[in-house]
Amino acid sequence: MIDEQQVRDALKTVYDPEVSMSVQDLGLIYEVNCNDTHVHIKHTLTSMMCPFAEEICTGIYETTLALDGVDTVERELVFDPPFSMEMVPEETRMIMGWY
Repeated sequence: MIDEQQVRDALKTVYDPEVSMSVQDLGLIYEVNCNDTHVHIKHTLTSMMCPFAEEICTGIYETTLALDGVDTVERELVFDPPFSMEMVPEETRMIMGWY
């Protein structure tokens, strides 16, 4: 059975090409819920007009579906709450020099 941490670890390989950081490290993944072999992911983008939205959403879906123990993935794109720099984990902000 898959768990939340396995999914979040895998999502560290899905990058937002605009900032060259993973969706997990940017704080774009709001929720990961695992129920047997089904995974529900609630996430956002850095903006509603993100030029890489399709690429990011596809990456989240395909990366999760490729995990052992996952049969189905439901990806929910939300913009509430809207993304802000406060959502980026402190460690990531320090690495990127975003103070």
